[in-house]
Amino acid sequence: MPKSSICLMPFIPGKHTLPLFTIPAISEKLPLEIQSKLDQKTKPQGSLGDLELIGKKISLIQDTLQPKILNPTLFIFAADHGITHEGVSAYPQEVTYQMVLNFLQGGAAANVLARQAQTDLKIIDSGVNHDFEGIQGLKNRKLGKGTRNFLKEPAMNEKEVSDCLEHGKEIVHEALSAGINLMAFGEMGIGNTSASSLITHILTGISLDDCIGSGTGMHSEALDHKKDILQQSLNRFDHEFPNPSLMDVMRNFGGFEILMMSGTMLEASSHRITLVVDGFISTAAWLIAYFINPEIIHYTFFSHLSGEKGHQYQLNFLGVKPILNLNLRLGEGTGALLSIPIIQAAVRIINEMASFESAGVSQKDKE
Repeated sequence: MPKSSICLMPFIPGKHTLPLFTIPAISEKLPLEIQSKLDQKTKPQGSLGDLELIGKKISLIQDTLQPKILNPTLFIFAADHGITHEGVSAYPQEVTYQMVLNFLQGGAAANVLARQAQTDLKIIDSGVNHDFEGIQGLKNRKLGKGTRNFLKEPAMNEKEVSDCLEHGKEIVHEALSAGINLMAFGEMGIGNTSASSLITHILTGISLDDCIGSGTGMHSEALDHKKDILQQSLNRFDHEFPNPSLMDVMRNFGGFEILMMSGTMLEASSHRITLVVDGFISTAAWLIAYFINPEIIHYTFFSHLSGEKGHQYQLNFLGVKPILNLNLRLGEGTGALLSIPIIQAAVRIINEMASFESAGVSQKDKE
């Protein structure tokens, strides 16, 4: 497990009346059997590169030599952030609810890519500052109309943190009822790159400056202002919490959509559901889940390398390789959606590609 250079107090769920997440261990025997199956396919060993590694990981997640992708679904979690009142985004807060409506109407990039990937799309109102009345297709998990301004006070209280994680559990139970075994994660929330930058810095020890990017497109003086506000927010936190716990980090800088994603990711992995994580913000949510239970890494694919500055540092910290690198920084789960067909292709290779024996093809002579 990578080590943060910031010493966090141990996270004890029972102490905070938070849900426990028990994630099953990966089989020690199955990797050899999967590798043998791959090596018998009609190809030079290892010639399908990362596609073979993806197929192997899916088999391990599902604990089978015949994996299946069932009802792949992207979950977009939406919420607002009090820190937007400090001018840390190029867009006003109302864009959050406007984009939620765009998702529901099928007009966003995520909708287009979901249709292309034949992937279902579910939109979750985790805490948007808007009243959605009579709107079809929106899942209501609203915990408030945005978090508090973390420049001045913690963004959330302990009950709100607990409720986020509990809602994540419930979302997974609904997914299980729908027969979903692959969950992709995206988000929408003006201001959430600011929250994610602070979460990433504190959990990993990556410098705050390296964690702060342009977000929705800030440059020059506006970006300098964002950095100043986040540094002031960090100073407040360091003063009030000299020996922070993970709960302190979640309360102070979590967003409703970020922590609800964390809970969903943890619960999904406890049921051997494959996780496909999008970019910088989704990875910040995943980092929280990882510090609660690091076994989650065995159930996770990082879909792409975001163009958002801090994402490369997050992935370097974890020592993981993303599936794609397209310089995306939109969010919404767009990178996750683009990677799903590749994951499906890897599964088809495992299940449908002939072996040397079944195809009557001669194998390479032994050297």
